[in-house]
Amino acid sequence: MRINKILFLTSVLSFQWSFSQFAKIIDKDGYVNMRKNADANSNIVMKISSGEIIYAFEPEENNKNWINVDYTDRNGNILSGYIHKSRIKYIESYESVPPSSINEYKAVFNSKNIRVEIESAPFDYKANKKYFSVTDYNGLKVEDKFKGKQIWGTDGTIPQTYYKSISVKTGGKVLQIPSKETENLFNINTEFASCYFDPENETLYISMVNSDGAGGYAVLFKIVKGEYRGKTLIMPF
Repeated sequence: MRINKILFLTSVLSFQWSFSQFAKIIDKDGYVNMRKNADANSNIVMKISSGEIIYAFEPEENNKNWINVDYTDRNGNILSGYIHKSRIKYIESYESVPPSSINEYKAVFNSKNIRVEIESAPFDYKANKKYFSVTDYNGLKVEDKFKGKQIWGTDGTIPQTYYKSISVKTGGKVLQIPSKETENLFNINTEFASCYFDPENETLYISMVNSDGAGGYAVLFKIVKGEYRGKTLIMPF
């Protein structure tokens, strides 16, 4: 059963990642305009500051100079629009931190002075049931919040795995990503984790696509100079 799941996820995620991925805004003016359509004269949806993370989809056949993107604002709202390709840099274009070992519940990455360990574990639903809250959608009751936060990765089903820990060592500094940052993220796929390092800005990115298929989500954790600087969440499908 596990092998079938891996084969399915490999097919789905390979297809998804071949067309879309996380990227960073880079603009000498300090911001970029996200427009409603792929046109410099189109209405501005919002201004996104340089350094912010967006999720970029495959360029359209008839206009490859503009990238369709999703952006999660500070309130958790996901906005969509277009950004000129010259204003973004794909996260995977940075130096890759290669994996030294990966299995169902643990992924380890090592490169120079960088070490990343990602651990997941089976989720004990019975012990944590009290932390779930139910929303009634026209008679259909769905457990869609955990400790008051939106649940990611379940699509209304019982979580199978959770983040046990994410530890990072960079330049002699060791940190644990706070458990509150991952407690509502479920169905972890350590097999599909990737790490990238931006040496110019001393920034480490940990990228993952999680879930058993339905309810899939992408998450990018950001560590700058050994300090945790937050995450970006998106549903890329």
